[in-house]
Amino acid sequence: MPQYQPPLRDLQFVMHEVLNVVDELKVCPPHADLDADTLNAVLEEGGKFAAEVAFPLNQVGDAQGCQLDPVTHAVTTPAGFKAAYEQYVAGGWPALSCDPAYGGQGLPFVVNSAFYEMLNSANQAWTMYPGLSHGAYECLHAHGTEEQKRLYLPKLTSGEWTGTMCLTEPHCGTDLGLLRTKAEPQPDGTYKLTGQKIFISAGEHDLAANIVHLVLARLPDAPAGTKGISLFVVPKFKVNPDGSLGERNAIHCGGLEHKMGIHGNATCQMILDGAVGTLVGQPNKGLQAMFVMMNAARLGVGNQSVGLTEVAFQNALAYARERLQMRSLSGPKAKDKPADPIIVHPDVRRMLLTAKAYAEGGRALLSYCALLLDKELHHPDEKERQDSAELLALLTPIAKAFLTDNGFIAVNECLQVFGGHGYIREWGMEQFVRDARINMIYEGTNTIQALDLLGRKVLANQGATLKKFGKLVQQLIEEEGVNERMSEFINPLAQLAEQMTKFTTEIGFKALQNPDEAGAAAVPYLRVAGHLVFGYFFARMAAVALKAIAAGSTDPFYRGKLQTARFYFARLFPETATLMRQARSGVAALLDTDEALGVDAR
Repeated sequence: MPQYQPPLRDLQFVMHEVLNVVDELKVCPPHADLDADTLNAVLEEGGKFAAEVAFPLNQVGDAQGCQLDPVTHAVTTPAGFKAAYEQYVAGGWPALSCDPAYGGQGLPFVVNSAFYEMLNSANQAWTMYPGLSHGAYECLHAHGTEEQKRLYLPKLTSGEWTGTMCLTEPHCGTDLGLLRTKAEPQPDGTYKLTGQKIFISAGEHDLAANIVHLVLARLPDAPAGTKGISLFVVPKFKVNPDGSLGERNAIHCGGLEHKMGIHGNATCQMILDGAVGTLVGQPNKGLQAMFVMMNAARLGVGNQSVGLTEVAFQNALAYARERLQMRSLSGPKAKDKPADPIIVHPDVRRMLLTAKAYAEGGRALLSYCALLLDKELHHPDEKERQDSAELLALLTPIAKAFLTDNGFIAVNECLQVFGGHGYIREWGMEQFVRDARINMIYEGTNTIQALDLLGRKVLANQGATLKKFGKLVQQLIEEEGVNERMSEFINPLAQLAEQMTKFTTEIGFKALQNPDEAGAAAVPYLRVAGHLVFGYFFARMAAVALKAIAAGSTDPFYRGKLQTARFYFARLFPETATLMRQARSGVAALLDTDEALGVDAR
């Protein structure tokens, strides 16, 4: 059976020793009274919920899956899921970072991010039910009318209702400009929506009294493409003016997808047959409003992979300590046993350290992104808010794609540690691999994220936002460059930072001559950018650890941080050289391949 221990020390290290979130956020009026003890207490209790309530249901949910009643269209979640959700609501967990004006606790998003990492480690499929509600809440909080906020936000905050995002249709995935769902205006100011959506996570279930669907659709006179998309809130049950539930709305689950992973989450085909909804934001401006939810979901998916990386690492490490196999190449280490534990073998340590490094780098990046979001929303200085928003926009596709790519690499390495036992269900490792694979696909495939990063976030403003992050890197290099003990971390970071400017300029010029060059370079470009970001955070973590040791700490935790950082820079960071060569190889080797792929060039 798999096991899980919340990594509270690691989470506290990032929040308090690396990012100094309390000091960073105390200048924000909503967080003026913030203190470290409160944050630690919340995370400790959150860790207990994740480990003791959500985690024991992970294999149950995978084995049972969800069941659809074809007559009533009701979906039943796996055994224990509903009771766990009721306990989650009773504990006040949905309200953690929500606005107190709607019943929220008003804690920073950086705390919610840490809590959700633990939930994702414990049970990704279950966590998706409440997780999607946060995106729906944020979208309505930012773009809803006062009436919509009054009706929906208190229930989403409390967790009494959950939310979804309904974008994809059978004939189109990421290309939302092709969607066909129609919205017909009604005399009373509402709209009737007709169409079909697919791949809707948590689209129907038995956990909550109502489900608030945010649906993209077209008005009758809408222009073609993405400029003609509007956003509507369509509840499962209509909501009366006093907030009570009315009659069933004409939206239902027409089928459940049969998937390779996240079996415990209901991935639904949703049918709208004249479902009543209300407009969110301005007509034909639905994508701008929905992007609030989509960006939250992209950070959430990165968080899913960090959570899976952590739990897979914990189990692989425990197995490697106990599993006896062969002798160390340099001579027996466990002389009182017939063989050595496999953790003595160099390549087993490589696999374990790969997962550990990707978990720790991902945790730092996600915590930083959440801190940026907190500052974007609440910092009293307008320039600080704007800079935070720009940096968050730059880092979001990296957080989604780099972390999910790394997560899949890591869980596969952890399964490999188990050898043949990793292939067997009872150990739990093969479920982590199956669950992790979806994270690279949904909320915009990782290729889409790469195109977004290179095209929209870097080249569209001539690298201005990338330069803002570069200034943070340069500041760290200047602060620590004279510290000889930091040279093994600072020197490779400084070298990549210098290369990044020339690399980006070169790709940009090629893309001006042929836009397909951007498409050919985007994926390796994103991974290079991801390593630049990880290198920055690993150097910061190493600096904190070295200072603690210099101050007299004998806590092995800090030595472990240094060792992980050394491994990262020695074994994972050098991938950037290959990636830049791939990106520079150009588009011809990809598109001049009609004969290889049997494509008719006519």
